[in-house]
Amino acid sequence: MNPAHLDTLLAIIDEASFEGAASALGISPSAVSQRVKALEHAYGRVLIRRSSPPVPTPAGEVIAQMARKIALLRSEVDVALGGKMGALPLSVAVNADSLSLWFGPVLQAVSGWQQAALHVRIEDEKHSAQLLSRGDVMGAVTSQSKAVPGCEVRPLGAMRYVSVANPELLDRHTKGGQVDWEAMPVLRFGPRDRLQDIDLERRIGFVPSRRNVSEIPSVDAFLEAARVGLGWALLPEVQALPLLERSALVLIDAKRIEVPLYWQSWRLESETLRMLSAAVVEAAASLAH
Repeated sequence: MNPAHLDTLLAIIDEASFEGAASALGISPSAVSQRVKALEHAYGRVLIRRSSPPVPTPAGEVIAQMARKIALLRSEVDVALGGKMGALPLSVAVNADSLSLWFGPVLQAVSGWQQAALHVRIEDEKHSAQLLSRGDVMGAVTSQSKAVPGCEVRPLGAMRYVSVANPELLDRHTKGGQVDWEAMPVLRFGPRDRLQDIDLERRIGFVPSRRNVSEIPSVDAFLEAARVGLGWALLPEVQALPLLERSALVLIDAKRIEVPLYWQSWRLESETLRMLSAAVVEAAASLAH
């Protein structure tokens, strides 16, 4: 097993192209291709689909997860021995609301670790566990309580969401005290954001097929879009409170949606990973209040 070949596989996945991997590794694109072919020959399997972007095959996902574990352990040994191999590679997946509202202390903690480099992937909490199973990340904030194979799970608490709207928008779509949910515009963070759909199913039993949906993939811009009336939305309660107090937004009702969160990470004898997990659990303590 050639460590350089494993590093090349990870570089292709992380940089999303053979050319990007070549630039990151300081080698030619042809050398990247040769290393991948050698790795595939060694395992007797195709490991990377030559698509745009290139993606690992199921066999490639298994090898990628192993490669990341090896890279972390190699880096820890190098740091312990005072070597200069490079940064400790810490890759995690976090949903956008968590990153914006409570994950900050994790960044501060990692900043004090020698040679640590943190790579954060923003992914919806319902899908972040997939990145763990694919070997893209070593830890993930997820709504999945069942452990991904080879991982351990720690409960973090729950994010609490409230349904809010600009007061004028809500007035325009309320008749006789009833909200016209099919006509009122709605926001969503991205194509995988189903919080508003879950709320609608709870309210009216279905999700209208033809409705005005605006997609705003930024936490700050999403909040602003709700404030100005581009659509109604579910916001974290702690984020919505200042706007509710100013009456810039109003509660559609007093009901909350709670999204339980968990930290899943590799089951690996790594002091760095243990410290990372402890930092995440500590940072998430506010979710319990």
